[in-house]
Amino acid sequence: MTAAENVCYTLINVASDSEPPSEISLKTDLEKGEIKAKTEALKKVIIMILNGEKLPGLLMTIIRFVLPLQDHTIKKLLLVFWEIVPKTTPDGKLLQEMILVCDAYRKDLQHPNEFIRGSTLRFLCKLKESELLEPLMPAIRACLEHRHSYVRRNAVLAIYTIYRNFEHLIPDAPELIHDFLVNEKDASCKRNAFMMLIHADQDRALDYLSTCIDQVHTFGDILQLVIVELIYKVCHANPSERARFIRCIYNLLQSSSPAVKYEAAGTLVTLSSAPTAIKAAAQCYIDLIIKESDNNVKLIVLDRLIELKEHPTHERVLQDLVMDILRVLTTPDLEVRKKTLQLALDLVSTRNVEELVIVLKKEVIKTNNVTEHEDTDKYRQLLVRTLHSCSVRFPDMAVTVIPVLMEFLSDSNEAAAADVLEFVREAVQRFEGLRPLIIEKMLEVFHAIKTVKIYRGALWILGEYCSTKDDIQSVMTEVRRSLGEIPIVENEIKRELGEVRPEEELSAVPTPKLVTEMGTYVTQSALSSSRPSKKAEDRPPLRGFLMDGDFYVAASLATTLTKLALRYVALVPEKRNQNSFVAESMLIMATVLHLGKTTLPKKPITDDDVDRISLCLKVLSECSPLMDDIFNKECRRSLSHMLAVKLEEEKLSQKKESEKRSVTVQADDPISFMQLTAKSEMASKEDQFQLSLLAAMGNTQRKEAADPLASKLNKVTQLTGFSDPVYAEAYVHVNQYDIVLDVLVVNQTSDTLQNCTLELATLGDLKLVEKPSPLTLAPHDFANIKANVKVASTENGIIFGNIVYDISGAASDRNCVVLSDIHIDIMDYIQPASCTDAEFRQMWAEFEWENKVTVNTNITDLNDYLQHILSSTNMKCLTPEKALSGFCGFMAANLYARSIFGEDALANVSIEKPIHLGPDAPVNGHIRIRAKSQGMALSLGDKINLSQKKTTA
Repeated sequence: MTAAENVCYTLINVASDSEPPSEISLKTDLEKGEIKAKTEALKKVIIMILNGEKLPGLLMTIIRFVLPLQDHTIKKLLLVFWEIVPKTTPDGKLLQEMILVCDAYRKDLQHPNEFIRGSTLRFLCKLKESELLEPLMPAIRACLEHRHSYVRRNAVLAIYTIYRNFEHLIPDAPELIHDFLVNEKDASCKRNAFMMLIHADQDRALDYLSTCIDQVHTFGDILQLVIVELIYKVCHANPSERARFIRCIYNLLQSSSPAVKYEAAGTLVTLSSAPTAIKAAAQCYIDLIIKESDNNVKLIVLDRLIELKEHPTHERVLQDLVMDILRVLTTPDLEVRKKTLQLALDLVSTRNVEELVIVLKKEVIKTNNVTEHEDTDKYRQLLVRTLHSCSVRFPDMAVTVIPVLMEFLSDSNEAAAADVLEFVREAVQRFEGLRPLIIEKMLEVFHAIKTVKIYRGALWILGEYCSTKDDIQSVMTEVRRSLGEIPIVENEIKRELGEVRPEEELSAVPTPKLVTEMGTYVTQSALSSSRPSKKAEDRPPLRGFLMDGDFYVAASLATTLTKLALRYVALVPEKRNQNSFVAESMLIMATVLHLGKTTLPKKPITDDDVDRISLCLKVLSECSPLMDDIFNKECRRSLSHMLAVKLEEEKLSQKKESEKRSVTVQADDPISFMQLTAKSEMASKEDQFQLSLLAAMGNTQRKEAADPLASKLNKVTQLTGFSDPVYAEAYVHVNQYDIVLDVLVVNQTSDTLQNCTLELATLGDLKLVEKPSPLTLAPHDFANIKANVKVASTENGIIFGNIVYDISGAASDRNCVVLSDIHIDIMDYIQPASCTDAEFRQMWAEFEWENKVTVNTNITDLNDYLQHILSSTNMKCLTPEKALSGFCGFMAANLYARSIFGEDALANVSIEKPIHLGPDAPVNGHIRIRAKSQGMALSLGDKINLSQKKTTA
């Protein structure tokens, strides 16, 4: 809303199919009709005047036949009518008839009915003619003493607007309202009176506040909110007043109204940076998050807490409140929990990490007992990741965390179990002292693992880190138990023929002692069930995976057995035992290989897996030192290197983050002393109330506005040609979920254009909120039409339409001018975001829409091309800088972005520099985009296609 635009008080719905009535029929209805007919006629008159009709002949008819009526509906309609009707002659003088209207409203201001008095006072706020208001002033003053609060509070508003617009009519308004405020008891009247004093005479408002500052906590919430605003404005303009009012703000933190508490906490933070003030404000925010049921409120207040944390001096204060912040985890909403855990993780320190870990462990255990909810698994994943981060930053905590998390390896939710596995892998590599504990817990839960991916990872960890003879033998026992009787093929054929009952099969394992323990090994086991069930269910886990055709796990098993066998040979001196273990390992590999070649599994074994298992058999048959070194040392070195690089990246990102937040003060910067600073300098900070109001109206003044290229003119779209009878151009203003089209319409003809209507339609996920109302354009006149469009998703939207109009006095059909299309740029909705590699891969697999864009550019450098794509698509590069550095002729990078609607967009850039074509050859390759919705994938592809070529300056 621009400053020049009139404030809108009343919205009137116009039926689009209604025919405009004639002036004569309206006159008849207004003179002779019943109350109902007069009401309908008056409504039609109002709509016609809003559409640009003048209707001067009806003014006296309405004064004579409608104004004297006492019907409340007609009185309400008359208020709208007198607001919009032209009240002056063409030369600017007040119409004679308005004196009669003025007298009628003087009577209404003395009416015994409080509704008529109050609504008349509200109407007077909208009048802009001082001649009309002057005779009414005594009656308006008298309304301040009316018995009903509705009249009194509207009288205050009327006095305020009249004082603001025409001070000479009521020069003593501030004094009058101050006296009224002192004696007033009603909360809404006091609020309006206080609000007027703030804007009209701030000193009087402060004097009043000083007299009742100790009773502020007893006031109503609407008055408390205005007091908070006044204190903020006063202290903002004159910081020396802070000490006088800060106690009052502290008291308002205890208010019963959540809105007052929120505003008071925000004001307190801006007025004081003392640790006690920050702590009180943060405590207030935490209480609000816990007590408020609306998730949007929780998220907004959480953002405030995160803003507090960004300030280096406030961070230490918030660290003491970590346990209070964790109380927010009782909220079931996943987004709130995610933000809370992230905030807690940012604030964790050696002082509070122990308490934090205890709470998180309890939360993890709680998720195990909760009846399955769609977000429980995701929440468990978040908790696991938070515990993982805590353990990496504070290694002492790993001992307490690992045993709790290892239980979740047997979880049916693969994502949470995968996170645990990743954590265990890192812990077992980093913390040598914990290896025996981790191996022991891993062997305990190994047989209960349900998903093949987790099974594979667990096998790798056991194969890599089992270093004692007993552990190696335990792993072999678990593998045999998980595989069932071997050879597998013969056993499966017998099973198919029904020769083997499940009970017999279980007792046929070569180590009978273990079979007796199987039922008592853990409380729950798939093998301990004595009830015969379907053949697929009573298979041991590993055999189940193999029968499903998942032979990748067989390749992993072969590698694990090879590592264990090579280590066993080095540990055990007896040749017989060595040969026995190696032979058993080779037998398992051979039987799995045999199974893969048969038709028994659902899918045959792949060539890659055959090669891997064959290689392992060859290694075990030869036992060469080189292979021993590769299997038992190189693998671990690779993991160690990967973890070191990952840690370095994390430290680098943390360093960048802290550099961003740290307040850098140069050696020669001037020091400002509050006592010596001029008032104007002190008030240089932006007014938060003004900023929030501008943000709500979509008028946020962005920093880029200083750049002339980013000015409004850059977003103006020409809709018609200069030779068209009606010229139109639109400024497209995007404000998150709304698009405001400000269309300038110019009548280029010498005729009056009536019912000039802007008709719009949309393509894509755009929705027109309201139909723009028709206009009447004088010859060579112009007007601005506003149209609001709601956006529902990130998609290239198109707005198209036309302008239709009638020419005054012409008998021809309506004329039409077709407008050019307006294309909405999706870049206004896309923001860079980050995710882990695992999340990226998961989304890449899940998203069904892919758009492959071929690289067609004039850029010759790979890195330059990548940077150009990042800047033109608002995406973030997930591939670390180290991986992209150097030059090798090709580059692969993963990009990620998220829209403000929560939609994810992934892209994979695969580009190369054809060296054989010379140094000036442009980059070629392709970019694959994946998204959940088709619109997002296509829109992003179009954007890349349009911006691929770099324009030469």
